[in-house]
Amino acid sequence: MADNEAPQDLVERSRIAEVITSLFVSTDRRDWVSVRACFASEVLFDMSSLGAGAPARTSPEAIAAGWEAGLKPIEQIHHQTGNLSMYLDGPQATASCYAIAYHYRRTQSGRNVRGFVGSYDFHLVLEGQWKIDLIRFNLKFIDGNAALEHEPSP
Repeated sequence: MADNEAPQDLVERSRIAEVITSLFVSTDRRDWVSVRACFASEVLFDMSSLGAGAPARTSPEAIAAGWEAGLKPIEQIHHQTGNLSMYLDGPQATASCYAIAYHYRRTQSGRNVRGFVGSYDFHLVLEGQWKIDLIRFNLKFIDGNAALEHEPSP
């Protein structure tokens, strides 16, 4: 604990880390109700580094529905995060982490895996619980089968 960090700040840091972890674990489990619960009522959603268009304000329902549809053909999803850092400012916080995501789907070509490597930036607000109101993915690179969901199955 830093000299100027109050014990309550440690509690809040733990709560923020839990929300971010829950977002990724819930996505991997395809638990869309829990995914939605991680977000504030309006979210600045930025996946532009993946070519997903300009950042836009949207709802947790729209984010979860988009991920559900996009990940439907993928058999297994695995997110791994690390190097989590955060800054608290009263009822607001910023956080960032490194992330790797793997998608797996059996294909005729045998090229069954796609990996994304990058980082995430978050802004969170305290609304009784910490909620994510900004999520930005910063792609470093994609490796493997970029067209995984479009390839024929065996």
